[in-house]
Amino acid sequence: MKIAIGSDHAGFDLKQTLAAYLKSLGHELVDVGTYNTDPVDYPDFAVAVGRAVLDGKAERGVLICGSGVGASVAANKIVGIRAGLCHDTYSAHQGVEHDDMNILVLGGRVVGIALAQELVGAYANAKFTNEERHLRRLNKVRAIESASLGSKKETSA
Repeated sequence: MKIAIGSDHAGFDLKQTLAAYLKSLGHELVDVGTYNTDPVDYPDFAVAVGRAVLDGKAERGVLICGSGVGASVAANKIVGIRAGLCHDTYSAHQGVEHDDMNILVLGGRVVGIALAQELVGAYANAKFTNEERHLRRLNKVRAIESASLGSKKETSA
């Protein structure tokens, strides 16, 4: 599988480790940066990973920042991206199987190397089930994106 991988400075070390691990499993990588530990902004790398997935340069993505929260929030602003912050193996594969998650988000300061390897392995090996109930739910998510819910701020009285 071709996987886009990106991180901010806080996720750089884990990104390097996971890139080598994914390659050892036979995956091809598209590394969108960052390429060192100099401080950078996580939204830039959320966009880079998301764009690689949406443009077909990669089938899925792995995105890492310090906690994973900021990168997850940023990636999920991109229409067509379904990013999941996962720190357990069940969520890493179930997110793909049930929700067609296309970006796995990790917290570089939260998970250790062994767990992170388990997570990306479970994620990369998972397949969307295409079951009716999962397709129905995925279509509802797409409808939310299409409706641009929340795009206008409501005023309170």
